[in-house]
Amino acid sequence: MSFRLRAARLSDLEHLYEMAKLTGGGFTNLPADRKALTAKLERAAAAFENTGHELCDEQFVLVLEDPKTGAVRGTCQLMTMVGQQWPFYSYRLNTLTQYSQELDRTVRTEMLNLVTDLEASSEVGGLFLHPNERAGGHGLLLARSRYLFIAMHRERFADRILAELRGIIDERGDSPFWDNVAGRFFGMTFNEADYFNAINGNQFIADLMPKHPVYVAMLDEDARKVIGVPHLSGRAAMRMLENEGFAYEGYVDIFDGGPSMTARTDNVESVKNSVKASVTAMDIEEGERAILATGRLSDFRACYGARILDQDGGIAIDSAAADALDISEGDTVWSVAR
Repeated sequence: MSFRLRAARLSDLEHLYEMAKLTGGGFTNLPADRKALTAKLERAAAAFENTGHELCDEQFVLVLEDPKTGAVRGTCQLMTMVGQQWPFYSYRLNTLTQYSQELDRTVRTEMLNLVTDLEASSEVGGLFLHPNERAGGHGLLLARSRYLFIAMHRERFADRILAELRGIIDERGDSPFWDNVAGRFFGMTFNEADYFNAINGNQFIADLMPKHPVYVAMLDEDARKVIGVPHLSGRAAMRMLENEGFAYEGYVDIFDGGPSMTARTDNVESVKNSVKASVTAMDIEEGERAILATGRLSDFRACYGARILDQDGGIAIDSAAADALDISEGDTVWSVAR
């Protein structure tokens, strides 16, 4: 039986805590703090229990499970409407063009402006895969299953979606962007601010952050060259986002300067190309490789499998996928080509 994605439960706390300790910092959505993780799981439980169809501020947590052992080896999250409890801040990289007639010179200056443009968007984030499982396509399964979840619960998500990628952090856990920008106003190291944000939220940014634009030319070179650049471990994730239709449009994280990618939800490839079908057979040996998902809310499950679609709205899948999804003929399955 292959790995499968499922809704997280409160009993997954210790699994998530052990993985959180492996993130290496700069991973706000997965803090190595049991109290914060418990609150996250409780919030997710409330979202899974809400059977309504309204768009509101919710958070879903999914986990990657080995059905044979019950071990949790990865996780990801979906936020339905960011910036509702407190403002959702980003820096927007813009260019200011000025001309001097006396000098006959045009000067273009890059500036970072503190904005809340992405407020009310949905967000995919919190993706982490145990280092021992970073092969076999498990990261792709984690990432793309989220979009099937969105397609299956489309009314619970906004029309715009974003994904924040971790920025550059050095071997000591420091961020050159933080040290040159926000760190100069807060008297906190990057790790201290990042941890505080993960536990308490970023209202302290609103309270203390200067609202004036930051001229990029006035930053140290170490800070300038990491603006909008993902961490080495996130470059594959950036390519996957681009393949889904996300684009970098100058929004960067206020802590580490990492890029924020955005897309129209209905244009995300795995949402747009998802297919809903009724299971007609569960014993095929060959077929198109796909990601398959079933269940609603807390019953959501997803895995890799083979599929054969027919013109009458039916789908035949392989037995291993049927076992992982725990489904029978006649059940509904959503799928997207791998």
